[in-house]
Amino acid sequence: MSISKQLSSLVKNAREAAPKRKFKQSVELTLVLKDIDVKKGFNFNEIVSLPHKPSQAATICVVASGDMRTRAHRAGIDRVIEPEELDRIGTNKREARKVSRAYNFFLSDTALMPTVGRSLGQFLGPKGKMPTPLPYGAPVEAIADRFRNSVRVRTKNQLNISVKIGDEEMDDDQLTTNANTVIAMLEKKLPQGEKNIQNVIVKLTMGKAAKLTAIKEGD
Repeated sequence: MSISKQLSSLVKNAREAAPKRKFKQSVELTLVLKDIDVKKGFNFNEIVSLPHKPSQAATICVVASGDMRTRAHRAGIDRVIEPEELDRIGTNKREARKVSRAYNFFLSDTALMPTVGRSLGQFLGPKGKMPTPLPYGAPVEAIADRFRNSVRVRTKNQLNISVKIGDEEMDDDQLTTNANTVIAMLEKKLPQGEKNIQNVIVKLTMGKAAKLTAIKEGD
């Protein structure tokens, strides 16, 4: 039986293993990989659009000016940084570090990408958050909507990948579908697909982990 067919039970078990709290708990998917030589530079940084949007959407920062800045504001972007402000932030390492941590995704007018690199590159780069370029006339609203539904799936020279797939207010089917989407994307990128996945773990913030050990060939 494949991993995807067992995810529903895994999500259910994780929910049952989590005591009720006064706050909304996140649901996290962790994948432990195997048979990959990290010494050869195993790095992974993909953005995955989830079919079911968590109640807390991903946060977005856009670097833009002119018409693109106006459309970014109209799209309800969490923060829009203009070139003059970007230059100022670039001279204050503390503020640049704060900005780099504050948002899940960064987008930038293509023409401003070199400026972003100079001002924020040393802080965004290590986090895998370098901006996605927005060419002239790009549909900012549609792109923003896609990123709000997205998560970053990232690892650098290690065999563990953790990503939030939703929260406890979502039903089991929605969480299972989101988890399957992340795993399906990862399987396409791994050298041996599903065979490179050793463990699948689902956990609510304050709950115990529900764990699935990889299926051996022939099972």
